[in-house]
Amino acid sequence: MMRLADDALLADAIEIANVPTLLMVLVQLTGELRWLDSPYRPVKSRGLSDNETGGLPADVQREVRAAALNAVRAWRDGKPVVLERPSLELLVEMMSVAMGEPIAGEYGPMIAGELGIHELAGHMPDFSNATIPDGFNVLIIGAGVSGICAAVRLQEAGIAFTIIERHTDVGGVWLANRYPGAGVDTPSHIYAFSFAPNDWERYFSAQDEILEYLRSVTEKFNLRPHIEFGSSVERAKFDESTQLWTLELVGPDGANRTLEANVVISAVGAFNKPKLPNFAGMNDFAGPNFHTADWEDIDLTDKRVAVVGNGASAMQVVPAIVDTVRSLVVFQHSPQWASPFEKFQKPIPSSLRALLTEVPLYHAWYRARLAWIFNDRLHASLQKDPNWEHPERSINPINDAHRRALSAYIETELGERRDLLDKVMPTYPPFGKRMLLDNGWFRAVGREHVTLDTDGVGEVRKQSIVSRVGNEYDVDVIVWATGFDVVRFLAPMEIVGRNGVRLHDAWDGDDARAFLGTAVPSFPNFFMLYGPNTQFGHGGSLITLMERQVHYLMCMLEQMFVNNVASIEVKHDIYDDYNRRIDDAHEHMVWTHKGMDTYYRNSRGRVVVNNPFRMQQFWDLTADPTLNDYLTTAGGTSRDC
Repeated sequence: MMRLADDALLADAIEIANVPTLLMVLVQLTGELRWLDSPYRPVKSRGLSDNETGGLPADVQREVRAAALNAVRAWRDGKPVVLERPSLELLVEMMSVAMGEPIAGEYGPMIAGELGIHELAGHMPDFSNATIPDGFNVLIIGAGVSGICAAVRLQEAGIAFTIIERHTDVGGVWLANRYPGAGVDTPSHIYAFSFAPNDWERYFSAQDEILEYLRSVTEKFNLRPHIEFGSSVERAKFDESTQLWTLELVGPDGANRTLEANVVISAVGAFNKPKLPNFAGMNDFAGPNFHTADWEDIDLTDKRVAVVGNGASAMQVVPAIVDTVRSLVVFQHSPQWASPFEKFQKPIPSSLRALLTEVPLYHAWYRARLAWIFNDRLHASLQKDPNWEHPERSINPINDAHRRALSAYIETELGERRDLLDKVMPTYPPFGKRMLLDNGWFRAVGREHVTLDTDGVGEVRKQSIVSRVGNEYDVDVIVWATGFDVVRFLAPMEIVGRNGVRLHDAWDGDDARAFLGTAVPSFPNFFMLYGPNTQFGHGGSLITLMERQVHYLMCMLEQMFVNNVASIEVKHDIYDDYNRRIDDAHEHMVWTHKGMDTYYRNSRGRVVVNNPFRMQQFWDLTADPTLNDYLTTAGGTSRDC
């Protein structure tokens, strides 16, 4: 690791640092606003690119880097930051310059929050004036990303909590999904909690590094003593007389027991139930066959392998094993759009890692720029244009331009394998399904020993798979990359609320709904993280979403304590109005396009996974919660706040 006293290493870091980020660091370190004007203004970055040079001429880049080196050295030697707390207006201007495009003023608080300037970011829960009732405790179900986030914030507030985790370690999906090639399609630096920055090795981290990060956060905040591993929650029931939840657990020894809690937080996530198909003969297959989420550590060298599915997991697995296997047959359900992935598996240079670790301003602006690139920037292009003349292939002119660019990319990646073009080229609009990042998928399926079958699986035999049209493939191993049962949120747990209402009955099976993806009427003091309609399909980081939901939850707890409230239950009209807004917004977006199937939608065709709002809108919705949205109970009496 670089020491700031090492001028040579610092110079090396500045020489390869992101120029738009350096400009923002210069503004704050020196207080000189000239760095926001021509000739230093970066051009707009394209696609998901970091725009490393800002598109600036070489001589201007040199000037910026030299000035940044001097400014960082001066700060290192004790000179204070001149512009430590820019105004909201200036922050918006700075981000607009950094991105090379105008950004609306309403983003000010969100930008401030991303930069850690919390006094400008809106309400922050303050428990100094709150009295936490004796014995008050929270039970969190799940020790993955969202469970860890909630636990840290509860601990910070001095609220007792217990985490119930069915696995033997923390990590959630990053513990379970350890197949070859597993990793994030979100930049590492925004796939990290704001309260726990990390020295990432790669721009886009693999599963092992993410899991190690989550373990390190668990250790840093001493969460393990609060976690019961190997236990699962079978049932949770609310008792109106005591205002408590009773949870029925099965422990690691198989024994049943119960726990009581004032508040229950479901942090089980959505991608925790592997979905297996039901093909004839599956149980007769003689060799190893497993879902990607239950990967078996076997040597695939010289094996004949079948991968069934071509979603996100398959797109990571296939390129990772293609050079190992003797033959590979991929059963494709439908073509997928995939974006170029210029930083796939690229390590972060050590000097740059040091700059990110030891210069907080650089880290903050680097992270804030990434958040903008991967958050709301795309949102406008996902809206249907009712006057667009080609609705069968795209939804508006910008979406059609994305289609042309992505189509050209696929053609380039296929090279001479033009015979595969009709098989791999999607017919639905880009972003209609989850946009994947290309790990080398198109090149992999074009290899001589790889067969791409688009007819589908007909049956499984002892040593082979037969397609629906009768093509038989001899295989030694079957990998089921068939995704997850996402739309049946919280299943198979049974959640029983007020008046004996069962949550899955309230949802009529797979028609899950919630206010802010968090609260449901008839279920007091029960909150969900990563609940219905919370995934931002236009981009963004899961962790940003989790932190906003947890912020909202902590604000509600603060208000409960200050107002001596025992339980809160979201009002039906608030819940109904929010979900009407969700559905109305979706009708205008690409995810309701009729040209494709997607896990975003339930059996009725309703979008239950994705959130249609901009991240900034969700930020505002969770910024300053009010008890007026809830029925409250204090001293055994329900009242309308």
